[in-house]
Amino acid sequence: MTMTTLIPVIVGVAGLIIGAALSYFIAFAGAKSKAKQMLAEAEAQGEVMKKNKLLEVKEKFLNKKAELEKEVAARSQKLQQAESRIKQRELQLNQQQSENQRKRNEIDAIKANLDNQMQIVGEKQAELDALQAQQREKLEAISGLSADAAREQLVESLKEEAKTQAASYINDIIDDAKMTASKEAKRIVIQSIQRVATETAIENSVTVFHIDSDEMKGRIIGREGRNIRALEAATGVEVVVDDTPEAIVISAFDPVRREIARLALHQLVADGRIHPARIEEVVAKVKKQVEEEIIETGKRTTIDLGIHGLHPELIRIVGKMKYRSSYGQNLLQHARETANLCAVMAAELGLNPKKAKRAGLLHDIGKVPDEENELPHALYGMKLAEKYKEKPDICNAIGAHHDEVEMETLLAPIVQVCDAISGARPGARREIVEAYMKRLNDLEQLAMSYPGVVKTYAIQAGRELRVIVGADKIDDKTTETLSADIAKKIQDEMTYPGQVKITVIRETRAVSYAR
Repeated sequence: MTMTTLIPVIVGVAGLIIGAALSYFIAFAGAKSKAKQMLAEAEAQGEVMKKNKLLEVKEKFLNKKAELEKEVAARSQKLQQAESRIKQRELQLNQQQSENQRKRNEIDAIKANLDNQMQIVGEKQAELDALQAQQREKLEAISGLSADAAREQLVESLKEEAKTQAASYINDIIDDAKMTASKEAKRIVIQSIQRVATETAIENSVTVFHIDSDEMKGRIIGREGRNIRALEAATGVEVVVDDTPEAIVISAFDPVRREIARLALHQLVADGRIHPARIEEVVAKVKKQVEEEIIETGKRTTIDLGIHGLHPELIRIVGKMKYRSSYGQNLLQHARETANLCAVMAAELGLNPKKAKRAGLLHDIGKVPDEENELPHALYGMKLAEKYKEKPDICNAIGAHHDEVEMETLLAPIVQVCDAISGARPGARREIVEAYMKRLNDLEQLAMSYPGVVKTYAIQAGRELRVIVGADKIDDKTTETLSADIAKKIQDEMTYPGQVKITVIRETRAVSYAR
């Protein structure tokens, strides 16, 4: 074997060794980068942890270095063995060299023959191209269309045909899904409810107290305002007496305080004795009455729902929901509705309906705190449930119903979707009129942007969109595609509660008169 033949083999073996060494050096560089990252994180945790991590990184570095040295030694040994095998094969290669030279000469002769054949083929191909060009010119002259125009027409016809077939195929799939809906219901419900999004709740902060005459306003204010100051100090609210006829505004963020102030004012006005001492006495009495009513409301709610074993403090918190609203929806009514929905859905999915009802009732207890806190109401409610010894799956369902914590059981998505169902149904929550009208108008305008649409009507509070199309512009198959296209565009571009049903109507009318 000659040195010229041996060099590529040696270069290949050396490349393998260098590649292996580079890979281990890259691994070493990665380990060093990781050590730096760990060191940076450890500095924030304290000097003690920093020393420990540094020792750990050094130990890993030494281990990696030792492994690399072992691997390099093993590779060197393999290289020596390869060199000995190369020397043995060199003799065999020298013998084959003469045979290869003879075959190379034969190949050169065959190649020269092939070059001649390729030249002949090239000449034939040129003749064929010329004939094809002549045939294309004749076809274009006969059809009156250029090749590009004919291609475009073919593509357009294929696109329309494919679109129609796709719409038909989609309808077949939908029909099949409807037939097998009962079998797939459990899987679909669990997957679908994960996508539910709920809006942020707000609360009312003003209560209007009506009086028989404006004469009573002076008595409520008192000499130099002492009566109204005593009432504000005793109840913790702000009493606004302005030019509004026969009305006094009670302002406070705490709905229970507003209710106490309203009831106290009612008793004071009915009794007629209004002075600071009497105000304090009536407010104290009303506070006790409201507290008793809160507890009684909580007990009655738990009894009605069949929920037992609640901590007395949780019962009191449930009762306080009566005085809280969210988007105009009473919070206690919302909690009861959510609890019943959770029980129904849990029963359908083969889960424990009692646990689901319990989690549904308690999911918004964080909205009625006794003290100010900066936590979201779901997290605060979870902490309250943990404080009063509720089970972990109940606590997780409360904390996860707005995705602040990770869902750990199936109760959590059930509570989330039932909360959204209760809040998103038509009429459940107050909506700004301007925003409502704008949403309906946007729905109609979006559908009108499609060709062939004659009229659009948003009905059922924006839950359904009726689209009237011209019978002479759109056929029956295209109406199915149009309905799907409008639904997709609404889903991508608009924000709305619940779902919107799109109904495309195409009709042909024949009118004649008998005279």
